[in-house]
Amino acid sequence: MATELDPASRIAELRELVAHHSRLYYEQDTPELPDADFDRLQRELRDLEDAHPELAAEDSIINTVGGAPSAAFAPVEHEVKMASLDNAFDLDELRGWGERLERRLGDERSIDAYAIELKFDGLALSIRYENGELVRAATRGDGTTGEDVTHTVRTIKDIPHTLTGSPPPVVEVRGEAYMRRSTFDALNEAQEAAGLKAYVNPRNAAAGSIRQKDAAVAATRGLSFWPYQLGQVVDGPELQSHTDTFDFLTSIGFTVNDHTRKVDSLDGVVAFIEEYQNRRHDLDYEFDGVVTKVNSLAMQRELGSTARAPRWAIAYKMPPEERATRLIDIPISIGTNGSATPYALLEPVFVGGVTVTNATLHNQDQVAAKDVRPGDMVIVRRAGDVIPEVVGPVLSERDPKSVPWVFPSDCPVCARPLVRPEGEARHRCPFADCPAQVRGRIEHFAQRSAMDIEHFGERTIDLLVTEGLISDVGDVFLFDPEDLRRFEGFGDTSIENLAAALESSRTRPLGKVIFGLAIPHVGSSNGELLAKAFGSIDAVAAATVEQIAAVDGVGPIIAESVVEWFASDVGLEIVRKLHEGRVRPEAPKVSTLEPTLTGMSIVVSGGLANYGRAEAKEAILGRGGKAPGSVSKNTTALVVGNDPGASKVTKAEDLGVPILDEAQFEVLLETGELPT
Repeated sequence: MATELDPASRIAELRELVAHHSRLYYEQDTPELPDADFDRLQRELRDLEDAHPELAAEDSIINTVGGAPSAAFAPVEHEVKMASLDNAFDLDELRGWGERLERRLGDERSIDAYAIELKFDGLALSIRYENGELVRAATRGDGTTGEDVTHTVRTIKDIPHTLTGSPPPVVEVRGEAYMRRSTFDALNEAQEAAGLKAYVNPRNAAAGSIRQKDAAVAATRGLSFWPYQLGQVVDGPELQSHTDTFDFLTSIGFTVNDHTRKVDSLDGVVAFIEEYQNRRHDLDYEFDGVVTKVNSLAMQRELGSTARAPRWAIAYKMPPEERATRLIDIPISIGTNGSATPYALLEPVFVGGVTVTNATLHNQDQVAAKDVRPGDMVIVRRAGDVIPEVVGPVLSERDPKSVPWVFPSDCPVCARPLVRPEGEARHRCPFADCPAQVRGRIEHFAQRSAMDIEHFGERTIDLLVTEGLISDVGDVFLFDPEDLRRFEGFGDTSIENLAAALESSRTRPLGKVIFGLAIPHVGSSNGELLAKAFGSIDAVAAATVEQIAAVDGVGPIIAESVVEWFASDVGLEIVRKLHEGRVRPEAPKVSTLEPTLTGMSIVVSGGLANYGRAEAKEAILGRGGKAPGSVSKNTTALVVGNDPGASKVTKAEDLGVPILDEAQFEVLLETGELPT
């Protein structure tokens, strides 16, 4: 292993690795490793050189900034070096940085204010104005020399061609070109529709767009820009602080990011970090950390810089959402309705705030498109609460003897042949008595959002199915919990708790029961719609395709699936067993509210003062409206509270959907009319 090498050999190896990945990231916009793993290599190299100063070198790759400028663009010499930033990967390191600054300043002075801003994930730019006119734009390059990208930067709408107010004769604005999430999603949809390769992430898409030779191509990419610093300024105003810099940038025509703050201590910085770690996916652009700067410009000058980075600023890196790890195997899971889904079995990796050992691979076509193979080093992504997924392989680390993975022909549980129905992306095990499907349907039936049977977890279900005590969801209310007494781990308390839980769940709402039956295509919302329309299981079972399809929000595909299920031998037997097991679903409550929102679709985003999320949804549904989770062309209005999702607001604005505050929402509930 690499870490077993002597320090000199490991330093040489790390310098080569860091140089390789720097070229891919900064010069070619095609990184193989996630940022966190690239950071880890750089940190290991820096720590080794610090521990062995006799092996360090001034020209070590660890002391460089960015990457060499491309020969495809004219070189631009920066009048003031564009430095990089040192990183802190936890709060202790951040506080350690603050303590070092205080020691450097001495006992008589301290830092009285910090300026905080988000660390955007894009491409750093320098934009030079002379006599108020944009004359040149360049990438950071190696910090000393960048690439002339004036032609593409002129296409970014956020960047003025002519400054406003009274700009100085020369002013250089520095900031980040980036691509909004919504713009990135639209770009990839267009790429895929044209049969072209999708971009990996917004950062690479933005960097690749800036480096287009044809400005017309860049103009179609919808790039954006946030300014965050000044470079060279000739005869400019006497600014005293970094916050003054932001005010000056605003005065000459730039839009500064709203999510900046000045605080008087590192405790304030920590509070900001904790706040924005929870808001990481609320904004319509990516950020992977928080930049903290000493606010006083005089103090910045006094503190100075190292060869690579200013001492007066640091970037706190949030927990990574992408990491590289080893793909051990690609097993197949069999779902409730027989879907055969490949997934990645991984060496444990900490990503997105949790340790991940499994990740989705969706289906055979996705595995083939990504060409991931057991034994590969792969990139794993987990953003927010999204299920972890494998992004792709690190090809430079692939074993030359590896071969493409082949989808198995037989079910891994019941060993019978899998099938792939025509027109479907997934393989299936077509045998309903497959033990994996039986267990899956019962687990689905018992889950909190369906029958909510406490003390009835996977272990108990597996035991009951394995021992032949239950064979389908209808048996759940027919078996005697006392039969468990003969198995280890089941005593008086556990049996009494399970019996009480079964009794309690016999009167669950009808919509939950219908959802729990795992009828293909019927989700929890459809279950509620069917419950309200028909009022009992027997009425749903007796309904025709036409009657079910007539229910607003259901449609013909779901209707055919429901009728087919209830007419099948399986469906008939389960309904009979539910009756025998004394299951008495609670009928839906009839709303006494005026149906003021009939035909309307209302989306709510952000926190409301007088309504929780469930209450707001019920207020809409109770008045005959729909309450979907996303904005579309069919949305009647978007209601926004505190901290609404930025992508929803942006989409509503793009589609011309009315945006209401809470007071206007209450007017809509009362009258059914949109405020004018």
